[in-house]
Amino acid sequence: MSYYSIKDLENLTGIKAHTIRMWEQRYELIKPNRTDSNIRLYGADELKFMLNIALLNNNGYKISKIAQMTSAEVNERVLETIKKNSNYEDQINALTVSMIDMAEDQFEQIMSANILQYGFEKTMVNVIYPFLNRIGTLWSANSINPAQEHFITNLIRQKIIVAIDGYFEPNRINPKKFMLFLPEGELHEISLLFTYYLAKSRGNKVIYLGQSLPLKDVFSVYELHKPEYMFVIITSAPPPDQVQNYVTTLGKSFPNSQVLLSGYQVVGQDIETQPNTTILTHINQMVDFVDELKKDKKR
Repeated sequence: MSYYSIKDLENLTGIKAHTIRMWEQRYELIKPNRTDSNIRLYGADELKFMLNIALLNNNGYKISKIAQMTSAEVNERVLETIKKNSNYEDQINALTVSMIDMAEDQFEQIMSANILQYGFEKTMVNVIYPFLNRIGTLWSANSINPAQEHFITNLIRQKIIVAIDGYFEPNRINPKKFMLFLPEGELHEISLLFTYYLAKSRGNKVIYLGQSLPLKDVFSVYELHKPEYMFVIITSAPPPDQVQNYVTTLGKSFPNSQVLLSGYQVVGQDIETQPNTTILTHINQMVDFVDELKKDKKR
């Protein structure tokens, strides 16, 4: 079973630690376990409950009123609230609960409400990407297990694939050609899929090669299609001591293409790049990049 410190709760819910302590004492909202040295430890149920409390409190519910509700009533109010005009942080809190509970129905409700209100792309950029960052925080703290992560990321992956399949802009004048792939051994596909959506939704052609592609196969596909742009995400593969060589090889091997890179092992690292290589530090940079290409096509 995963346990969270009071600092974890503060970071994940946005509720200050001293406020959590005060609510515990005054309203008995949650009852933490304690270590032999009297340090508070909270379980998954307490985290979920505090995330829901934060959401309701942010939307005008007084804590004294929330304290009188049953757990079922709190859940009901949360679902009602996320269907209305709640902010991005509320949606992220609700998604976190759906991941911990592995509740597909709740995930679908949250995604549908956000897509209806903001559209698919803004939902991805403003809700899903910050949520994925939160997953990373929970993962690094050993606060979620692989099944929970796989459950929620596969649901997100399915949503992106449906969006890609439903978007086609025919007869685009002078579309650009993108080749998208992950290095051999790399399996983190969500950002690659969303980039596929971004490029395709602007009328570009995309050669999507997916996960774990050996470099020798990149060369053969490149010779066949000769894309103007190559997009590669380096998160966990190749190993850190081989990343610089891999990035240099990409830049030198494909001098007639612009190589776009992202991922944990290149963003914010001391990576030397070739003149035709660009490191994108945030998904908004990719959005801006494909938008500029679309503007160029209209000139």
